[in-house]
Amino acid sequence: MAMEIAARKREIRKQAHANRRLQADKDQLSRQILTKFMALPEYQRAAAVMFYVDVGAEVRTRDGLEQALTSGKRIVVPYCVAGELKLFHLEQMAELEAGSYRVLEPKQQLRNIARKRERVEQLDLIMVPGVAFDHRGARIGHGEAYYDKLLQHATRRTALVALAFECQLFAEIPTEPHDVFMDKIVTENTWYAGRGRNSRPG
Repeated sequence: MAMEIAARKREIRKQAHANRRLQADKDQLSRQILTKFMALPEYQRAAAVMFYVDVGAEVRTRDGLEQALTSGKRIVVPYCVAGELKLFHLEQMAELEAGSYRVLEPKQQLRNIARKRERVEQLDLIMVPGVAFDHRGARIGHGEAYYDKLLQHATRRTALVALAFECQLFAEIPTEPHDVFMDKIVTENTWYAGRGRNSRPG
């Protein structure tokens, strides 16, 4: 069964990557998605929000990130170290530079400043990237499990909201016990209520 699930996930991931690459007007659709995200009550009431910084064909987040930096909220971005995501308190875009895989990451010289370090347990809202989703909130990432490991340590009060183009949604994604469901998925058309972490896969 596990091998069948893994094979199906690979198929969906491949199709979702193709769908996303072919998606037209990514910049315009991304702006629509970010507007919807920032209008959510989860965002409005959050004091500490984690944004991902887009790469490749992902929903673009950088315009929204710049706007968020002026919101008075504590804005956090992730970066990868030895296969794990670390969190950084971002105060201005100039604190970022291109790192692995061309992803904008905190500058090396800033990462060890104590006040810049963040813990996932302190976050009120996490913006989650992904390759494919279904309407239940099931998610497929790139396969490295970076976000799976991070989200396992988020508190139950922390909202998990994914961003995706409609072309990344599938009828059903196979899940396993360790998979984490999103609370909401925001697309250019609307937002979908996921099952969240109060449910189990299956």
